[in-house]
Amino acid sequence: MAESMNDILHPNLAEKKDPDFPHAPGGWSRDVAKAKAAEEGITLGEEHWKVIRFLQDYYHDHEVTDYDGHEAVIDVRDLHKALEAQFAGQGGMKHLYLLFPKGPIYQGTLIAGLVPPEGSTDPSFGTAM
Repeated sequence: MAESMNDILHPNLAEKKDPDFPHAPGGWSRDVAKAKAAEEGITLGEEHWKVIRFLQDYYHDHEVTDYDGHEAVIDVRDLHKALEAQFAGQGGMKHLYLLFPKGPIYQGTLIAGLVPPEGSTDPSFGTAM
């Protein structure tokens, strides 16, 4: 049984998906992520992959469509709390900022092939884009 509308519209994509990243967006691969990370000055390690997997899973689990059929927006505060809780044992957001210096939500979602949620960057606080 298909899991999402993307699987229904593009049934052959499911065959090509990385089994370690079952909720990766279409067209995303580890090689694409490595190339995007290199553009951002990051060499991906196992801890990065854990964050990327978490972000893809989070987006998949929170994929909602409103009554008009428009995709609902990911709440940046809820995502921040979820990341903090998930990676608390490794140091929480401090640890995540060491992995993704421009912000674990902004930079992490870009590398994960996702659209950064609105409000994930705030230039007034020195966040780099």
